[in-house]
Amino acid sequence: MRALRVSHSAVVGEWRGRERSLASLGVDVSLLSARTWPEGGALVDLHPRPGENVDGVATIGRHPALFLYDPRPLWRRLGEHWDVIDVHEEPFSLATAELLLLRALRGNHAPVVLYTAQNLQKRYPIPFRWLERHALRTASGISACNTDAARIAEAKGFAGRARVIPLGIDFERFSARPADAATDPPDDADRIIVGFAGRLVAEKGLGVLFDAMARDRRLHARIAGGGPMADDLPEILTRRGLRDRVELLGALAPEDVPGFYRSIDVLAVPSLPTPTWTEQFGRVAIEAMACGVPVVSSDAGALPDVVGGAGLVVPVGDADALATALAEAAGPRADELGALGRERAASCDWSEVGRAYLDLYRSVLHGSEAVAPAGSPGGPGDAERGLEVVVVAYGAPELLRRALEPLAGLPVTVVDNSSLPEIAALCAQLGVRYLDPGRNAGFAAGVNVALADRLRPGDDVLLVNPDAVISRADTDVLHAALLAAPDLASVGPSQVDEQGAPAQVEWRYPSPTATWLEALGLARLRRGPTFVIGSVLLLRAEALDQVGGLDEGFFLYAEETDWAYRAHRLGWRHAEVPAARAVHAGAGTSSDPARREAHFHASLERYLRKHHGSLGWQSARTAQWIGSMARSIALPGERGRAARKRAALYRLGPVRVEARYLEPADGTIG
Repeated sequence: MRALRVSHSAVVGEWRGRERSLASLGVDVSLLSARTWPEGGALVDLHPRPGENVDGVATIGRHPALFLYDPRPLWRRLGEHWDVIDVHEEPFSLATAELLLLRALRGNHAPVVLYTAQNLQKRYPIPFRWLERHALRTASGISACNTDAARIAEAKGFAGRARVIPLGIDFERFSARPADAATDPPDDADRIIVGFAGRLVAEKGLGVLFDAMARDRRLHARIAGGGPMADDLPEILTRRGLRDRVELLGALAPEDVPGFYRSIDVLAVPSLPTPTWTEQFGRVAIEAMACGVPVVSSDAGALPDVVGGAGLVVPVGDADALATALAEAAGPRADELGALGRERAASCDWSEVGRAYLDLYRSVLHGSEAVAPAGSPGGPGDAERGLEVVVVAYGAPELLRRALEPLAGLPVTVVDNSSLPEIAALCAQLGVRYLDPGRNAGFAAGVNVALADRLRPGDDVLLVNPDAVISRADTDVLHAALLAAPDLASVGPSQVDEQGAPAQVEWRYPSPTATWLEALGLARLRRGPTFVIGSVLLLRAEALDQVGGLDEGFFLYAEETDWAYRAHRLGWRHAEVPAARAVHAGAGTSSDPARREAHFHASLERYLRKHHGSLGWQSARTAQWIGSMARSIALPGERGRAARKRAALYRLGPVRVEARYLEPADGTIG
């Protein structure tokens, strides 16, 4: 596998551990970095280590979101063949836009992986909002250093599941001080040395640390770093009466950082979020933990995820709580927190980070020989893995029995959105797993309950509606067809109703253009990729891993359309397997056609708004209304009346109409 990585922050030699780890795993990785970049309050020059495949690129500007690379080296490298292009810059940045533009001009079609740390929901001004949208829609994969950033990228338009991969450290370099290492005895046995490392700016919480020190005279501080507050700190400390208890070290050379951590009793990370910034990871916390130093942080941004459970977390700006926690962490809980911190830090070792990135790269290379050799586990040609079945039930136990009995012997999970004792008893009788989510949040939510607790992790997943029946033999045919084509995300069997009449299984994706063609009677002109309906649908494990679960914003209908379209945007395709057959009764768990109609068109509205924006939805809504009104005039009898009802539905808005069914008088969800 050949990977091109671009990262301005890789100017720091320690932070190129990701590339060194990937190379050790067999990836042919080339790195383009800034030649010089400000890090930790000082300018850092690129100094490649022996054996590193890294080239420095001149940059225009120094703001992480507003700089550009010299395009000439990028143009040359983008002319080569790469399996993956990994842009370690934010999606809204000018550098990312530059890389994507040059890639397009070069005609390079390698999948792109982006990075994000932005864990505040921001609406950027134009053109950055457009650049971000384009980047997220172009990306095949995203790595995020915190959970909030991952979810924000997904909400803003990334089609798949953003991976949370921590920032890395060299666990060997940041090692704990040996227990028998000689140390100078302190002048005051009660003195607690509190460390602080980072940019010297107000939002890093230095003021809160000084307030905490004023409350407990045992607290002394060693402060490492540079920044806007550096020149003012001596005066600030003198004014607060803390000058004799604080040692200002300035910006540390990289080789001096581990020694700094080993010289303190506890690290403080008292960050204060602002409307435009909060902690995105907290690398200093992980580095200190690796050195066996207890950590106390505020609950700003990503810090609770990084520190919580392995250190102490206090409320933002609470100096009293900070003072108490620092004394506790450096005193009675020092050994406990030191051990927990080492364990947490081990998960951020570059070797672990490298494996996570390799897994991410493999996820975007479905069907490629670069993923894994043929016949290897998870690689092309792996036909030995099995499948598990997920059925989301809502009432109708006898109908459910018909669906389950032919699947005997397969691992089956029934998610019961109706919470009926009769369904629980049926599952016990048939020997299948029964899960009760305790509420009816819709089909997508029910599927996700099962996906979050897999019976057979790594196997493919067969979704079966309770009003559908497929035999084991047809299931085997379906599975064989899926495994035969590595770029298939999903397959479905041909379908007939209970009278044997065939049903359409493959459909083209909804869009405003398609809606207008149908309204004008020109549906035959529609072109483009297709998906298969979800009544019986086999999902590839690798596609689930990359795309993620179903969107729970869809209560009923279109959830499989949305999932399939997101998979399509990530390079997957979908197909009907005519050699396999299923019987689908249709609407077997609902007896209210008006309710079904409202759910269907409300889900279509959600889909069009999600993938085509508000203007796209309004265009499609107008087309639906015009087409329905025309049919209501042209068609006689019941068909004309049905068309008038649909026109009324679109005049009112399908989501608004659906809400009447979802909010009954008792306030519960129906």
